[in-house]
Amino acid sequence: MPCDSSLLTHSNMSRDLSSLVRAFTVYVRSILEYCSVVWNPFLLKDITALEKVQRRFTKRLRGMSKLTYHQRLVKVGLESLELRRIRAGDFVFAYKIIFGLADVNTEDIFTVCASNSRRGHG
Repeated sequence: MPCDSSLLTHSNMSRDLSSLVRAFTVYVRSILEYCSVVWNPFLLKDITALEKVQRRFTKRLRGMSKLTYHQRLVKVGLESLELRRIRAGDFVFAYKIIFGLADVNTEDIFTVCASNSRRGHG
């Protein structure tokens, strides 16, 4: 099934902004972010293609077409997909590596600091 956010704005009987945004985050954004830690796009064309889906969705919301993308994101309470990948994906994956929840050799990625700059912690 293609990931087309326009189906939400056209087929949904409700025009309530919060309901549409919630439906987008549940049904569309989850598909866009699926396994993003593994395939995290770094090419500008790939980042733009992903962001275009959210950009198009927010532009189709009532009263949002004249605003810039970042203004629309602030108004509906969303973050850009790129920022979410950086913030959520990378930090969550680092947490999993540090606490042994991911099958990764930590010595290959992290080193323990030998200095006394740990604010009194051993």
